Amino acid sequence: MEAAEKANVAAPLIKRLDLSKGDKFDAMLQGVLDVAHLPDPIGKVTFANRLDDCLDLYRVTCPIGVLLVIFESRPEVIANITALAIKSANAVILKGGKESFHSFTAMSRLVREALAGTEIPPGAVQLVESRQEVSELLKQDKYIDLVVPRGSNELVRSIKGGTKIPVLGHADGLCSVYIHEDADLDMARRIVIDAKTNYVAGCNAAESLLVQRSALQSHLPTIAQALIDAGVSLKVTPEIGEALKLCGVEGAENAAIMTANDKDFDTEFLSLTMAVAAVGGVEDAIKHINTHSSKHTDSIVTASKETADKFMNGVDSSGVFWNASTRFSDGFRYGFGTEVGISTSKIHARGPVGLEGLTCYQYQLRGNGQVASDYIGAGGQKQFKHEKIDI
Repeated sequence: MEAAEKANVAAPLIKRLDLSKGDKFDAMLQGVLDVAHLPDPIGKVTFANRLDDCLDLYRVTCPIGVLLVIFESRPEVIANITALAIKSANAVILKGGKESFHSFTAMSRLVREALAGTEIPPGAVQLVESRQEVSELLKQDKYIDLVVPRGSNELVRSIKGGTKIPVLGHADGLCSVYIHEDADLDMARRIVIDAKTNYVAGCNAAESLLVQRSALQSHLPTIAQALIDAGVSLKVTPEIGEALKLCGVEGAENAAIMTANDKDFDTEFLSLTMAVAAVGGVEDAIKHINTHSSKHTDSIVTASKETADKFMNGVDSSGVFWNASTRFSDGFRYGFGTEVGISTSKIHARGPVGLEGLTCYQYQLRGNGQVASDYIGAGGQKQFKHEKIDI
């Protein structure tokens, strides 16, 4: 921590370095234990079909292969991903950032010591310290099957643009909370405060607040005042600014009210800052979120299931919540034990990626000498049965 502060590492990264903050260390340990107690994800039959007598097709889960995980800060990633990789039968190469060098070195030593007395091959978990080695590894698309970057936007985008290996990850955590006019006020206040302030450096922290225009008098003053009391500075549209003035809500010494610009709704603040705007209703909220969000996690607070369903089906994000804080978007909280990261892509895995996201599958066909040329479609006359096999 002292080295990071002396090197002028950004405040959000320093927060991620600190394992002593709150229950981060205990949560890391619990995540490893939870992964250990999860069912084995490998060798599961997820589909079975009888093509013909004695010709049975099975889809069976298997490891992805070799993972390359590159991260900034977040020393807990070493324990989390080592546990997930071992449980899912993948090999993993871990590269920590220079700001977490001391933590990385200490935890790497513990990982090596722990694995030394097991049947796991010594090379199954590799720990890399040199940046030059990473550059070479990103060229090894023949041997590495998946890259998982965890860190800043610059890190993720640099890796995506510098390798042919598939990349799983997200570049931003632009999460929003939308307050509908029928929302329970106390519920809305608690959700917004938690989503913004519980852990501001988290990628699942809310960065934008949207309030239905018809709720500016009934809901906005209480929520805005609660945010200011919690030390959150608000970047507001002129409409929101005027509504706050009419309600007598003012900024504080440590929590200013400022006029927002267009970029503020595309910014991951990772601090006690939140952009606030008014929208006409749920349709406008959906449009705003799909325009500005990073497809991470977005939440609606409403008493209406119909409104919530419209929001949840319309917002194109990996996590869409109803009456719950965006901070629940996390592998540990989902019951995955821990996570390798959060994916905002739509291929392979989406949202918090746990054990299941570190597996793929293969098709196994068990026959008795059959050849395709005997069947329709390849020159023969035999018909396929295509009967479902109970699994």
